[in-house]
Amino acid sequence: MKLPRSYVKTLFTAPLLGLLIAAGLPAFARDLPKTTPERVGMSSDRLEQIKKLSESYVADGKVPGMVTMIAREGKTVHFEATGTRGLNDNRPLTTDALFRIYSMTKPIASVALMMLYEEGHFQLNDPAHKFIPELKALRVYNPDGEPTPAERVITMKHLLTHTAGLSYGFNPTDPVDKLYNAAKIWESKDLDEFARKVAQLPLQFEPGERWHYSVATDFVGLAVQRISGQPFDTFLRDRIFKPLGMTDTFFNVPENKRDRFLPNHGWDPQSKKYIDVTQRTDARRGYESGTLFSGGGGLVSSTMDYMRFAEMLRNKGQSNGRRLLSPKTVEFMTMNHLPATLAAAGSGEAPTVGLGFSQGVGFGLGFAVITDVAGTAVMSSPGEFSWGGAAGTIFWIDPVEEIVAIGMIQLMRSPWSLRSELKVRTYQALTELAEAP
Repeated sequence: MKLPRSYVKTLFTAPLLGLLIAAGLPAFARDLPKTTPERVGMSSDRLEQIKKLSESYVADGKVPGMVTMIAREGKTVHFEATGTRGLNDNRPLTTDALFRIYSMTKPIASVALMMLYEEGHFQLNDPAHKFIPELKALRVYNPDGEPTPAERVITMKHLLTHTAGLSYGFNPTDPVDKLYNAAKIWESKDLDEFARKVAQLPLQFEPGERWHYSVATDFVGLAVQRISGQPFDTFLRDRIFKPLGMTDTFFNVPENKRDRFLPNHGWDPQSKKYIDVTQRTDARRGYESGTLFSGGGGLVSSTMDYMRFAEMLRNKGQSNGRRLLSPKTVEFMTMNHLPATLAAAGSGEAPTVGLGFSQGVGFGLGFAVITDVAGTAVMSSPGEFSWGGAAGTIFWIDPVEEIVAIGMIQLMRSPWSLRSELKVRTYQALTELAEAP
């Protein structure tokens, strides 16, 4: 009888892991070890479909270039750069390119806060104003007149699950979002000023009433800063990036690495071409000497660096010989924390926004979580968790098949279904399932 892959892996790797630990060596190399796909139950020939997908996107003028990376059981089976660096830079794209990961910053900020949770600094039901007094005595938008005092308080869990009632300013016709834009919150000097500005704005709804994508994770970053007593960027560097060997992840790109930082693009629906929008998108945030360290979207990273972070989560909180989180904490973060009765705010809005799914997805503490595979209409596994960034980047972690996948592009308002297509090309390459008899 054929043993399940998970059992076989444990049987043969546990002794080796013990020898490595006994010898004082890290359990994982700085870069993920490479292996042939066949050794981890995948097909080399079928993985070529990912290369074909990338090449077709570039050839069809959908993106200038992309980097894709797939790992199974902690080993790299595919890592490739396709195309060029950008519209005005036709040098070949390389796998060490630096990307604006925007909202893929959110899982990192959430991990940082949960590290402090493990240390006993707070409980999830604690009011957020315990650490962020600016979030006390807030008001809720009232379409019939003046905003009314909120009856509920924002909790730490509300911040982690986007149920705080905060917003983003994305909808130009929404009354609250209009106020967000008028307040120029992104021109704040730092997180403290950011908090003061947002606190003057009304909530979209009572905390805990709905799921609404928002600046909540920027307050997660501020909570990390206030609780730890360290600047948010310093905490990330010392507690996450250094232990995981993430030397290419930062809010401000070091001068000696700026030649690897890609231009940014946007899709122009009229010309049906991508255009260079680097100056427009970078003017607000800046990536050289900025001081507003956005936990919701401020980081720059490389594909390999983000793989190191994702591998830590796949490996239940440990990587590179260092444990950042307990396995139980990772399990807790990646379960659905939204009750079935929780309504979404806005027409068609759900935790699946921007991920290419219509249903079957909930939200954990910093991640979208697959609750119904069939409902998503895309191959995956129950419990898969993921998130993406505004410039088209995506990652997902499949704890059943032990797969981590990352797709990196720089295209704002992408109209393409790249995220779903990459999933299909990845899963069709499996030849052995994790729990196959």
